[in-house]
Amino acid sequence: MTDSARQAGDSAIPPLFRFVPGPGGDTGTATRLALNRTGSFEWDLVAGTLDIDEAGLAVFGVDPVAFAARPSIVVERLDPGERARLAVTIDEALTGGSGSYSIHFRVPLPDGARQWTHVQGMIMRSGDGRAHRVVGVVRDATAEVTHSAFVLDLEERRRRQTDIVERTTAALSRAMTVDDVTAALTGPGGLAMLGADGLALGLVEGSTLDIIALSGETLEAFDGPGSGDLDAGLPLGDTVLSGRPRFVTSVPELARRYPVLQPHVDGLGIRAAAYLPLVAHARPLGALALFYGERTDFSADERILYLGLAAIVAQSLQRAMLYDEEREFATGLQSAMLPRRIQAVEGGEIAVRYHAAWSGRDVGGDWYDVVTLPRSRVGVVVGDVQGHDTHAAAIMGQLRIVLRAYAAEGHPPATVMARVSRFLAELDTDRFATCTYAQVDLATGAVRLARAGHFGPLVRHTDGRVGSPQVRGGLPLGISTEFVDEEFPETRIDLLPGESLVLYTDGLVEEPGAGLDQGMAALAREVSEGPEGAEDLADHLSARLWERWGAGDDVALLVLRRGPDVDRVRAPRLRQYIHQADPEGLSEARTIVRKALTDWDMAELADDAELVTGELLVNVLLHTEGGAVLTLEVLPEPVRRIRLSVQDRSSVWPRRRAPGETSTSGRGLLLLDAVTARWGIEPRGEGKAVWCEIGPTARRPFGTGRGGGAPHRI
Repeated sequence: MTDSARQAGDSAIPPLFRFVPGPGGDTGTATRLALNRTGSFEWDLVAGTLDIDEAGLAVFGVDPVAFAARPSIVVERLDPGERARLAVTIDEALTGGSGSYSIHFRVPLPDGARQWTHVQGMIMRSGDGRAHRVVGVVRDATAEVTHSAFVLDLEERRRRQTDIVERTTAALSRAMTVDDVTAALTGPGGLAMLGADGLALGLVEGSTLDIIALSGETLEAFDGPGSGDLDAGLPLGDTVLSGRPRFVTSVPELARRYPVLQPHVDGLGIRAAAYLPLVAHARPLGALALFYGERTDFSADERILYLGLAAIVAQSLQRAMLYDEEREFATGLQSAMLPRRIQAVEGGEIAVRYHAAWSGRDVGGDWYDVVTLPRSRVGVVVGDVQGHDTHAAAIMGQLRIVLRAYAAEGHPPATVMARVSRFLAELDTDRFATCTYAQVDLATGAVRLARAGHFGPLVRHTDGRVGSPQVRGGLPLGISTEFVDEEFPETRIDLLPGESLVLYTDGLVEEPGAGLDQGMAALAREVSEGPEGAEDLADHLSARLWERWGAGDDVALLVLRRGPDVDRVRAPRLRQYIHQADPEGLSEARTIVRKALTDWDMAELADDAELVTGELLVNVLLHTEGGAVLTLEVLPEPVRRIRLSVQDRSSVWPRRRAPGETSTSGRGLLLLDAVTARWGIEPRGEGKAVWCEIGPTARRPFGTGRGGGAPHRI
């Protein structure tokens, strides 16, 4: 480059980028730049010449003599990939109108090393914007890039460490029990959360160390030195006894220090391990071991991190162990207040279940009981005291004993409820209780119920259908006495052989986030779909509902099943009880009759049978004090007929009447005589049965059935 050209360009170049000639020029600036491994260059784009000072050539590792002979040697030293990247960067800057460019690239040195080099150039342009000259600096950036990479790596490691702490803290914050803690550490994502390849967790139990968790593909080999006495000859035991962490970066060293591990370490597939003591409030809880397949060292920051992790795990374990102790205390207290065993009953089977809520010492007041009563009857009760604490449980225990005493004396359900309510009010507590109490005669199937602000029962029929009798009720126990309203109406229903009575508390039907009607419908569905036996049905309901709802509340459940009639005719025969308090029972009975006759290939008789069924059942439900038992069967005759019977508990027999034109009743016997082949009345126990036969045969005149007794409208 000529002196005139150089002088013309110097005025446009900032002092930092002035071209520095060889040793004959301004040696002070050149020397300072050279000491910092920095040189300068000038590139004349018009003439196609490139001048680089000696300091710049030193950065590239090029001898000035070799450069003078062949300037292209600078670019040829670069790898093809780096050369192409440099060319693209410069070309984009020149053609894109940019005023400068900057790029880092690697330069191979004569000694075989690779040096990070930084080139920064300023582009000089003419008035029309065309680039005509580039001046700039070239420097050794190895230290800078290396330091930057170190800083980035350090930041990345610290970010990973922070993530480990945050994820572990978040996972363990939701753990309530020791099982929850181990699940958080060993479950899906547990090892990734900790950044480890394997894990072993041991808890101190007296003088022993119990290995409660192992995780990792190769840790099956650790089964040998597992749970046992606290032993300093094993790393976990040594960690507990010494209270000091141990960071192992050599497996052979680990085996030499703990010879008992020698047969096992080869199968572990690890290269490093961290043994961490778990201490909370100066109490050694156990030890945690983390295993690594690739790591070979632990930095000071990482060691501090693992000590922090150990503290987090120890605190979670201490909280979980305290919770488990409280749960054990709560369930023990609750169990002590419930009956130790349920006696067997003749003529049926009873199953009971109690499930405590998962809420620490907050025990509830749910209870059940079975009481032997005079005259071969049995009393069953399910109740719930307000609140979830030890006070509620204490009140529950007292109420159970008092109700049992009053029931055992043989008092009717209404009297038992009134006396128990008075007792609760006299306790001078702010709690109330709900309850359903039933006296059952399994020989006859008679059930007398009273309820105090509680759910009514469900009845599972032999064909799987589920009924919900409308059992009249009074106010909750305690409240009824405070309001001077100790009326607890009784309702009678009847259990047929093979039918089941289901009593329960609200924990079985209250689903979080759903209405009570949905819970009741789910319970009825599960009762219908469940097995017949009392024990099996109780298990089915517990598994499908209590566990599904999330166990947020206590549950008391009682299932009483009347023994099936083994001597009954199997088919074709239908028997159904219609409760007086069940408003849907009449419609269901008519539907059942029609469906049964259709299934028996006797649909031509369905209209008459459905009509008679409705007439007889309405008569019972309107004019008696209880429900009715409907029986439908096929008579084995050459010409098949059906026999339909409706049994009630009234001793009053019907009589024929002559209704007027505007009368709304009195036509029952006339209708029965018109559509049936035969009919009659028979005494049955404490009541009677009105029966009829329907089929293709000559009808007999009215009156062939037996009459008698006091008048009874039909």
